[in-house]
Amino acid sequence: MIKGLVQGVGFRPYIYRLAIKHKLIGEVDNRTNGVLINVEGDEKEIIGFCNEILENAPQASRIKSIEKKRIPVNGYHKFSISGSKSTDNQITEISPDIAVCTDCLDDLDHDKERINYPFINCTNCGPRFTIIEDLPYDRNKTSMRDFAMCLTCTSEYNDILDRRFHAQPVACNKCGPAYTLTDSEKKLSGIEEILIEVSKRINEGKSVAVKGIGGYQLICNALDNKAIIELRRKKHRDSKPFAVMFRDISAVKEYCYLNKAEENEINSWRRPIVILKQREKISESLNSGLGSIGAILPYLPLHYLLFRKLDTPAIIFTSGNISDEPIIIDDLSAESLLMQVTGSVVCNTRGIVNRTDDSVVRIVDNKISLIRRSRGYVPEPVDLSCNVDGIIALGAEQKSSFCIGKEMLAIMSQHIGDLKNLPTYDFFIESIDRFSSLFRFKPKLIACDLHPDYLSTRHAEMLEKQLHIPIVRVQHHHAHIASVMAENQLDEKVIGVIMDGTGYGTDGNIWGSEFMVADLNEFTRHSHFDYIPMPGGDKAVDEPWRMAFSFLYKYFGNSIDLKKTSAFQSVRKKDIVLVKEMIDKRINTPLTSGAGRIFDAVSAVLGLCPVSGFDSEAPMRLESVIASTTEDHYPFDIGERVVFAKMFKAIIDDLPKVDTSLISVKFHNTIARAVLEVSERIRRETSLNKIVLSGGVFQNKYLLEKTTQLLIEKHFEVFTNHLVPANDGGISLGQLIIASKMKSLCV
Repeated sequence: MIKGLVQGVGFRPYIYRLAIKHKLIGEVDNRTNGVLINVEGDEKEIIGFCNEILENAPQASRIKSIEKKRIPVNGYHKFSISGSKSTDNQITEISPDIAVCTDCLDDLDHDKERINYPFINCTNCGPRFTIIEDLPYDRNKTSMRDFAMCLTCTSEYNDILDRRFHAQPVACNKCGPAYTLTDSEKKLSGIEEILIEVSKRINEGKSVAVKGIGGYQLICNALDNKAIIELRRKKHRDSKPFAVMFRDISAVKEYCYLNKAEENEINSWRRPIVILKQREKISESLNSGLGSIGAILPYLPLHYLLFRKLDTPAIIFTSGNISDEPIIIDDLSAESLLMQVTGSVVCNTRGIVNRTDDSVVRIVDNKISLIRRSRGYVPEPVDLSCNVDGIIALGAEQKSSFCIGKEMLAIMSQHIGDLKNLPTYDFFIESIDRFSSLFRFKPKLIACDLHPDYLSTRHAEMLEKQLHIPIVRVQHHHAHIASVMAENQLDEKVIGVIMDGTGYGTDGNIWGSEFMVADLNEFTRHSHFDYIPMPGGDKAVDEPWRMAFSFLYKYFGNSIDLKKTSAFQSVRKKDIVLVKEMIDKRINTPLTSGAGRIFDAVSAVLGLCPVSGFDSEAPMRLESVIASTTEDHYPFDIGERVVFAKMFKAIIDDLPKVDTSLISVKFHNTIARAVLEVSERIRRETSLNKIVLSGGVFQNKYLLEKTTQLLIEKHFEVFTNHLVPANDGGISLGQLIIASKMKSLCV
């Protein structure tokens, strides 16, 4: 028995060819928990066969274990692929969706049945998770069951020498799914006509909604500023950066800086959006001047076919939704909602079972840092060192994901989104039901965030009553620490440093700059950044000038001269008076230690972002202006808390005479230095040397690299997130592993 990611990646055909090569007879079949192989033949050939399985396995496969045992001879006459068998509640891994391979791209021009066929695929590429409904992975359990294979495809499917041997989504121009284009005046069905019409619209500065592998995308010319402005207006997306799909790697290099690790990732079969440093300006309205581009390469045959027609080397490539709602997957909704945005919708007849956005990654210290984990990564599980079977962890509220436990595997959902949005919450519920069915999961224990008002927490409470199973409430930042520990299979006390924007604390305040001593059972809060009033609650996140005022008012009182900073020049005087009164009277001013809020404040003080147009704009702008290099940092005080009064005074003094870039890098160095000094204090008290860094603030490339560098120089052993996001998208993994430790207490 072979377990791991061995279904939907061409594994059985690979085993078949390997057996023929070694002159073996027997059979191979899919089981719900893996692939079972029975072979008979010369013992030396069997040994060679077993050794070669690992050496040349398909690129997207992931073999975790090979169990071998001798069995009685069955008297096989040949080697064959047998029908799949459903065994019990054990499950095998399901392949994420795989970008189209080079062989299939070549077939677009040379395979007479698949000339320009936009769904071309083989055993090495194509849709997987997005089309699967049940295990084992066979055509009749996918959305391809509606398409009966023609004689040509059937012949290839059954031909051991063919690259499409037992490729479940195999199809061609005669028998497979097809695209149609609809606008207010016409409906087109031929792929050539559709491509010509789409390219014409893009070249004319219009936009188009196109159905992809995990949902609809909206596209327009990335070099046409007017087209981007119009798309923003109709999509209700004011200034948040758009991703850009480039024709090829040469086009990426023309507009972006690209190191080897970044090039490997953007070219990988996962095909994520990779955040890159901008080399050449594309359009004014693309990224609001942030100096970075979310770049992606084509991953569907349709993308390659379209770029053959387009005049532009780059297109805007953004999720087909309205505002913050989930990506649209059904054709009727697309024609109803997206037609209003683009005026033209390209649908297809292949159903999307599991919706997935494009994944987003950043390379930090030559290692992958996931920002959004979805297509290409989900549902690949995280291997654990303990049993989490029967636990469901429901995550946080923003950047939501959930996680289910199957034996020693943590299976995380795709990116869900902000649960405050009703359609997103519905997507959350729908995905839990789908994962439960697909992975034969029945919950026995629920884990959720400590925050009583999170919708994920309320859903946990509802499940608790419905299913009569226990619930474990996990402190937000403890879950962040545990997510890193789970990835790295740590089960011991560590120093945990969590930097994010918000998280419900055990003292009722908003936490977010936590220095903890923790293991998977419990945590002790050692220190944190100073508590600061947050005038207006969530409104202070949307208007960073409020946090700037709050910091300055706390540290300097009425002596602050607001004229010295540009943060308040665009703010009405009566609004400043109102915020001051709110702080004085403690009206709607919760206390926060969130590191995200100090980044907001400094960004506003520098005049970079007094008011945010999208999530995390202020800290992103603060990072984006870093161009200078220095080891200098600002002063600060460490007592029971870390206090930044001296830093703010120094920044105000620097404003008239020091370049913004230098102030920003000194500020980042200050935060990194504070992490180091507090961590050294904890080490002296506890003798702990392993340190975990997590939280959304550590998605800041400069901050994470600088902090890691300082810690390693002082001989700390540093651990960070790589398999799941450091932001709240990774929270559910931490909740799961903590709940597994408390399981015995809840039964």
